[in-house]
Amino acid sequence: MTMEFHGVMPAITTPFLESGEIDHAFLAEHARWMIDEGCTAIVPLGSLGEGATLDLDEKRAVLATLIAALGDRAPVMPGIAALSTHQAVGLARLAADLGCGGLMVLPPYLHKGEMRETIAHLDQVLAATSLPCMLYNNPVAYGVDLRPEIVAELALRHENLVAVKESSGDVRRVTALEALVGGRLALFVGLDDCLVEGVRAGAVGWIAGLVNALPAESVRLFDLALTGEDPVGLAALYRWFLPLLRLDTVPEFVQLIKLVQEETGRGSERVRPPRLPLVGAAREAALATIREALAERPGGAGDEE
Repeated sequence: MTMEFHGVMPAITTPFLESGEIDHAFLAEHARWMIDEGCTAIVPLGSLGEGATLDLDEKRAVLATLIAALGDRAPVMPGIAALSTHQAVGLARLAADLGCGGLMVLPPYLHKGEMRETIAHLDQVLAATSLPCMLYNNPVAYGVDLRPEIVAELALRHENLVAVKESSGDVRRVTALEALVGGRLALFVGLDDCLVEGVRAGAVGWIAGLVNALPAESVRLFDLALTGEDPVGLAALYRWFLPLLRLDTVPEFVQLIKLVQEETGRGSERVRPPRLPLVGAAREAALATIREALAERPGGAGDEE
């Protein structure tokens, strides 16, 4: 189906059974629920989806499950990340063959060489597909900084590069991208706790994490930020949401977001090793934050739908 780059797109978590295998039944249900709540696409196999821990057959199965679950209702846009360019190109082609609507393209895992190597990698992945692609910049997580001028150069060479997910945490990057490629690329916020600032700077979409547990509130927050129709309501909702949104920005973000899912009855905190669920003081502190926020959850976040 045609991929449109706007709105709230969940970086969907990968659910696991007690055996450690992927829970495909819950994955399908979870994706449909978030689309029901107003999300516009599903983004699997990213860092929040523990994509680096999944083998190729598991990735293929995840994509097949999501495509079958969503049908024509919403596109699937997997993260394309691999150790080698060859692997990334293969995954991009596999995603296209399965029927994905777009791709989110990352720099190579682990290797942090010269920028010319990163650019060559991205060039080959983008050239390997006709699907519309989003470039993902996250210098804190991946150690590679795709500066706005590099993004602009890639956009000149690849017509199918149509969006960028900016996760540097510096809202000035959004304004810089807006100045260089705002008429050419759709700009997306990639960190949960700078959503409002990013939209005010020119972003038209959000690749979101806490949406896995709280989609109605996430969509409402994005819509209020985009329209500017209710600044008082936006400020109140953002103030309530921020303690949870900040869970997306720390090294244990996968465990934390899955813990919020479990606390809201929308998933399990099971993660795949080497990750382990939080324990001890860190777990208690997280639960205190989560439960305090949920106790004060706005009653009308999803009532107007």
